[in-house]
Amino acid sequence: MGKVHGSLARAGKVRGQTPKVAKQDKKKKPRGRAHKRMQYNRRFVTAGKFLFHNNFFFSS
Repeated sequence: MGKVHGSLARAGKVRGQTPKVAKQDKKKKPRGRAHKRMQYNRRFVTAGKFLFHNNFFFSS
């Protein structure tokens, strides 16, 4: 068996220390055709000049 980084006695230490927070109710995301429409609008319509991170064509 290979070597392990640190002892397994401390496994799960941080997760055990963090306080439990209950999950919040979230609004359901659209599915199917409506989801594709949302993706299209987010990627192409409202993006404008900030289409890509290194897009120098529109930034100059």
